[in-house]
Amino acid sequence: MTTIEIDHTSRWFGNVVAVNDVSMTVGPGVTGLLGPNGAGKSTLINMMAGFLAPSTGTVTLDGQAIWRNEAAYRKIGIVPEREGMYDFLTGREFVVANAELHGLGDAEAAAALATVQMEYAQDRKISTYSKGMRQRVKMASALVHNPSVLLLDEPFNGMDPRQRMQLMDLLRRMGAEGRTVLFSSHILEEVEQLASHIEVIVAGRHAASGDFRRIRRLMTDRPHRYLVRSSDDRALAAALIADPSTAGIEVDLSENALRIQAIDFGRFTTLLPKVAREQGIRLLTVSPSDESLESVFSYLVAA
Repeated sequence: MTTIEIDHTSRWFGNVVAVNDVSMTVGPGVTGLLGPNGAGKSTLINMMAGFLAPSTGTVTLDGQAIWRNEAAYRKIGIVPEREGMYDFLTGREFVVANAELHGLGDAEAAAALATVQMEYAQDRKISTYSKGMRQRVKMASALVHNPSVLLLDEPFNGMDPRQRMQLMDLLRRMGAEGRTVLFSSHILEEVEQLASHIEVIVAGRHAASGDFRRIRRLMTDRPHRYLVRSSDDRALAAALIADPSTAGIEVDLSENALRIQAIDFGRFTTLLPKVAREQGIRLLTVSPSDESLESVFSYLVAA
């Protein structure tokens, strides 16, 4: 059970504060790191990987500081967003070189290449690779020493749909094995499908943590939107509109449903079944329409 702890950590470059007093814990399973461009995601990952020292605060791996701790690299695999590859090498030579840095050899390199399904191109020079192929070879080099922690900065960049699905399946398996996997991505649909837990960074600050649906339900200052279908939508709307828990109700003829904005989440969830029962109306569908990761992320960024 390998855990990274970030405790009141900041990092600045001259007068620019990239990460501002962030505290979070990243443990076993798959965690998505989200934030707009320039939010500080890459800086945070680089501190977790030991590439940058915190300006203040601490970043630890199982209680030990990561900065200038060579032993940490036995547990950490890193796939950076920026490429630092040797194009004159073949894919196999590149992964073998990384294996040798860990005191390993050809067998471990071959296993890592097989894991990312790159055996077919392992003897081609990296200069001939597509962006997606380069990403997979970087992944193989990160996996060659079988790390318990995997840090990936925008790993899906340049991958075609098949390659993305293969990588998503691999990361799911690794999370299920109990490894600590953290990845950043701007493709919200993929994060929604893959991550069981999200951490959100906005303007260098830690904005939210947890399951995105739970985060949405904690946002009591923003109206909650519902799609409701019933046996009598108009009668239901008339009964609900007068209650202070609702801010607006729209009859959506194309969906044959009501779109309801609730400003008091707790009161509305009690009121709706009560009104339906009193009016003899059957509820057919009650579905939150703003609990997608895209909606939650938009709310957090705009906050």
